[in-house]
Amino acid sequence: MPLFGFLLVFVGMFLYIGGVFTPIGIKMNSQVSLANLSVLLGVFLAALSGYSLARPAAVGQAMRAFPRANAPGYVLILAATAWFLWNIQSEDMADYREIKHWFYIGFGAVGIGSCIYLRDFLAVRGLAVFMLLLAKLMLDTQRHYMLETPVAHMSEWRLVFAVWAYMIIVMSMWMVISPWRMRDMIQWMLAKPRRLAAKGWFRLVFGILLIVFGLTVFGIPDTAPE
Repeated sequence: MPLFGFLLVFVGMFLYIGGVFTPIGIKMNSQVSLANLSVLLGVFLAALSGYSLARPAAVGQAMRAFPRANAPGYVLILAATAWFLWNIQSEDMADYREIKHWFYIGFGAVGIGSCIYLRDFLAVRGLAVFMLLLAKLMLDTQRHYMLETPVAHMSEWRLVFAVWAYMIIVMSMWMVISPWRMRDMIQWMLAKPRRLAAKGWFRLVFGILLIVFGLTVFGIPDTAPE
């Protein structure tokens, strides 16, 4: 239950940042700063890693059950569907403006139908699709940082998000095509306790670095008006 609650907070937070929960007409896509996104992701990674290191047995049990768990699958698939439909609504696609309603119907039906007819490894597929949308948010935010920050103050540490996002994209596409691979990776991870511990410490250090980057190097300085 603690990990499921963590999943709900994670999904809800990024749906809010993505603009899904904002009133119609208010667009938040790509408007979160890279500094805030870095701190937010760092806090999530640090919290998840801390729990994993404190309760490895409970985390291992949850990881074994995750690939075929229905409840996380429903949450992730429906959240990813809502986020994707919001992206379609907020994008100004001139060539497809007149047929957007068919996109809503088609992709909405795919998302809901997956919860009914594609329950095998539904959680893995849902996580993969949601992470693809998170990778898009990361790349958009990094690009916004590049456009808004003066060259003299731009940090090359921004490339951490670009590389990380593309790694997420490749891994997520692989998980969508071969979702059973996550089950195999989880079994390998849990075969020896030190593997899960090493992953936990790595994510904890990476999360702390993201928090430091967000609080120090990703801030956009105020510029004097011309």
